[in-house]
Amino acid sequence: MWAGGFVARGTIIILSIMSMGSWYIIITKLIDQMKIFKQSKETSAKFWKASSIAAGSAALKEGSPFRFIAETGTKATQHHDGALLEQIDLSTWVTMSIQRAVEKVQSRLQDGLSFLATVGSTAPFIGLFGTVWGIYNALTNIGMTGNASIDKVAGPVGEALIMTAFGLFVAVPAVLGYNWLVRRNKSAMEDVRSFSADVHSVLISGAMSTSEAGRAAGAKKIG
Repeated sequence: MWAGGFVARGTIIILSIMSMGSWYIIITKLIDQMKIFKQSKETSAKFWKASSIAAGSAALKEGSPFRFIAETGTKATQHHDGALLEQIDLSTWVTMSIQRAVEKVQSRLQDGLSFLATVGSTAPFIGLFGTVWGIYNALTNIGMTGNASIDKVAGPVGEALIMTAFGLFVAVPAVLGYNWLVRRNKSAMEDVRSFSADVHSVLISGAMSTSEAGRAAGAKKIG
């Protein structure tokens, strides 16, 4: 397989790195997704039974995207002050804060998927390049030696064709893994977005009630 010289070696090394990188990303992203699905079930079981958003957030594990979204929304309601922020109504401010948190979760889920897409689209061509180079080398050697017997041609050409097969061996799992992970990401993000919408509603209704109670108390004092 090394008859093509340094180009063949380089092709095999590149494809090997692509293959290892693809499997690493597929496995790590699958573990991340499994964690999110598990955390989604825990959130349904623990978060909404708490007495408040803060208590519900504390019941969730550190690093959970659902806890991150809940804490982001809570901080947004607590820090809606100042001359600039007062120009934005509370609902819009909380919506923007939660949306940014959701986008960060989505961005984290999508990390590495571009590598899989790149491997899936380029690995076959890298393998094909190795094959073309190997055949070129084989034909050059045949021309120099003048020996074109089948046993002299089949070996080098067969080794060159293995590179195309190797390129496909690397590309197919990357493409399948990419499509599978993208579908699972959509399911995970549906849970995250549903949770964020519910948290937004609770935060806004609670903040509005607190604000109205505060204004009522102030009016009584003045009266």
